[in-house]
Amino acid sequence: MTAGPNVYDSEPIPQAARAEIEHLLSSGDLFRYTASENAPVTLLEREFATMLGAKYALAVSSCSAALFLSLKALGLPRDAKVLIPAFTFAAVPSAVVHADCIPVLVECGDNYRIDLDDFEAKLTNDIRAVLISHMRGHTSDMDAIVALCEAHDVPLVEDAAHSLGTVWGGQNIGTIGKIGCFSFQSYKLLNAGEGGILITDDDDIIARAVIMSGAYEHNWKKHNASPSAALDAAFDRVQNQLPLYNQRLSNLAAAVVRPQLAEVPRRVRDGRTNHDYVAAKLQSTPFLTVPDKLEKELRAPDSLQFNLVDFSPEQALSFQSAAKSRGVSVQVFGLSTDNARAFWNWQFLGETPDLPKTREMLSKACDTRLPARLHKADLDFIANALIDAAADAKGLVQAAE
Repeated sequence: MTAGPNVYDSEPIPQAARAEIEHLLSSGDLFRYTASENAPVTLLEREFATMLGAKYALAVSSCSAALFLSLKALGLPRDAKVLIPAFTFAAVPSAVVHADCIPVLVECGDNYRIDLDDFEAKLTNDIRAVLISHMRGHTSDMDAIVALCEAHDVPLVEDAAHSLGTVWGGQNIGTIGKIGCFSFQSYKLLNAGEGGILITDDDDIIARAVIMSGAYEHNWKKHNASPSAALDAAFDRVQNQLPLYNQRLSNLAAAVVRPQLAEVPRRVRDGRTNHDYVAAKLQSTPFLTVPDKLEKELRAPDSLQFNLVDFSPEQALSFQSAAKSRGVSVQVFGLSTDNARAFWNWQFLGETPDLPKTREMLSKACDTRLPARLHKADLDFIANALIDAAADAKGLVQAAE
């Protein structure tokens, strides 16, 4: 088996983090509420909100926690129905279930985005919220989605775990809905190992989310650098009224993330360049195709998705094996055993819904990591391995027949 480029290691943590980490290790001051003000988590929230142009941010233990707290902060009743894409990671429907709500899955098309006809048909009067996953950084038509949500007076939450740095029509993804949620898991643009953050401009939502994240007694006062009478009133309304789920981020994780904020523009630029370079190469073969971005979408990709063209299931599995033997790990979402992105594996939801468009898409949609730190030689290696594996898979299976 050929050894390919290492696509799993993250970029080194910037040197600027080391002094703060050493201070925290020496002091043992890892809990966000120990300091009276300006704890690393508090500073991260302030800086992240400023970077995206949001009023408030709340750093928590994961993006899943951010999604869960978002739904709870909306005040949804038990068993409220929440629309989500059928193409997403299992953590998304899990967050909906955790929030005592019911996920309603919407079809996704060959370009990995929400099928708007199915979305509109399922946005009925009993839907209480919409949670849009920008899955693997692919943005659905947010203009259409926002218009439909507004027409039905339904709040919109953005799962932007894969989309930090993506822009839709000049507006940062995560700021289009009422709440935006991001991930600091190791494979994301900002790496804390684990962690997440939500942003919003709504006083009541941030107050509810902060309290439920674990701000006991009056520790909510340590979250916001610019208090106001309206925000104080929002906290006063929910003090001691809500459960504490204790999903806080630690100072150590925040100290790891904060110096990476300055790296975001460069990582976005390099990730986009790498993606477009490999995508153009894959488009040169008749066996593979990369869906176009939408007109208003300026993506910040850290991975590559593409479709197999007229492959049987046997040929698709042969392609996976051939790519791996050439040093490139690739998965066909719908053919990989127990894949957490295949909706029929979400058996905790009960009966699997009938979603033929999404099932068909997942049977040919492929995914491979493509981090921003790769160089041209790495990109050529990956592109050539995928192209050759596709040609071999088509030829080998056809010859056997």
